[in-house]
Amino acid sequence: MGRADLAARLEGNGRSELSRFERPVVIQLSRHAAERVVFDVNDAATILLRDLTRETKKRKAAMDACLRVLRGESHPPAARRAFVAAALEAKILRSD
Repeated sequence: MGRADLAARLEGNGRSELSRFERPVVIQLSRHAAERVVFDVNDAATILLRDLTRETKKRKAAMDACLRVLRGESHPPAARRAFVAAALEAKILRSD
């Protein structure tokens, strides 16, 4: 599972209540950027693909977790936990 798989899955996946997080995650991509509220797996996956470009184990685990949810193989809380871990590692997490 990689970037191409996740990008392809995002292209064909409309927003769904099934991929929403119970609680949003707030991130800030840079010191001067506005805070962003991440409401669902689609938002998290897009950020992982486009904004967090440094390859780390936590980022890869978060991408894999998002892809599993988008495929219907897992549930949003698992992807949320993995995304929070990747955001914390990247020092972009504002509130969990």
